[in-house]
Amino acid sequence: MIFNTGAALLDAIVLAVVSKEKEGTYGYKITQDVRQVLQISESTLYPVLRRLQKDDCLEVYDMEYGGRNRRYYKLTDKGAAQLNLYKVEWKNYTSKITKLFEGGI
Repeated sequence: MIFNTGAALLDAIVLAVVSKEKEGTYGYKITQDVRQVLQISESTLYPVLRRLQKDDCLEVYDMEYGGRNRRYYKLTDKGAAQLNLYKVEWKNYTSKITKLFEGGI
């Protein structure tokens, strides 16, 4: 993709991916799901997850899987509200850009 992905858009994408799983999902799966729409490395993703956790948008818990601990991330109520705000803002933003590209304002 030739467009830069800012922190807010990355936050929105991660929150959207995590929101799909009511009981939460783990880091590697989040990376794989995000990669369906955006090329991202794990070294880019984990700081985003930590920031969203620090901002109380995600809660974190560990669960054993295959004899190892796996860290899960789950959307909080604040995270759900933030995701809804991102959705509204994205719809407005893309609508304006589409109009501009199509010759209108």
